[in-house]
Amino acid sequence: MPQPIELYYWPTPNGWKITIALAEMDLPYNLNLVNIGKGEQFAPEFLKLSPNNRMPAILDPEGPDGAPISLFESGAILQYLARKTGTFCGSTERERIEVDQWLMWQMGGLGPMAGQAHHFLKYAPAMEPPNDLPYAKDRYRNETGRLYGVLNKRLADREYVAGDFFSIADMAIWPWASLWEGQQQDLDDKPHMKDWLDRCAARPGVQAGRAVAAELRQNLQDQKDTHKVLFGQKAGN
Repeated sequence: MPQPIELYYWPTPNGWKITIALAEMDLPYNLNLVNIGKGEQFAPEFLKLSPNNRMPAILDPEGPDGAPISLFESGAILQYLARKTGTFCGSTERERIEVDQWLMWQMGGLGPMAGQAHHFLKYAPAMEPPNDLPYAKDRYRNETGRLYGVLNKRLADREYVAGDFFSIADMAIWPWASLWEGQQQDLDDKPHMKDWLDRCAARPGVQAGRAVAAELRQNLQDQKDTHKVLFGQKAGN
């Protein structure tokens, strides 16, 4: 039995990526909650693991050559876990290339754009003073919609984003795409994406990963005491 991985986590889309992966790969782990609303991501001990003050992060006591290793950045963690277990990353070089490019698509495109859509559509208008910025709202809502159009087209002739196999690319994309309503999107013209969302959501590993600490998830736009921590604090403060 492998030693448990130490997971540093809060129930957000980026956190769900890793709990889904750990569940799908049947890897044991210890849960370490990092309450981002209280600023625990700025604690010196956490910054040693994640210098960019973002969760998730992991500490694997059985890293390469049996030596401990810590990782931050959800995409890098997914790639590491896939290589560690030899699962969910494709069985051929061509499949691995497909997985990697769609993982990067999420990390460099969908994640940032959907995150900004959440910020300007939900959080900024609730701040004191309110920052209700029509241009920003339209910009990120529309770009998120464009990316979902790309995803829908991709899924027209395959079960999952890299092919007919579930992979870490799906694990990365699904947590953000599952929140499409909060990004003010419409799936009526994206039937392939909708079916894919349902296929992923039916997987026991996805359900288990999404459920981790679900009771702690809050509407942060209503928690005004968290706004300064989340949107105003700098690393090291």
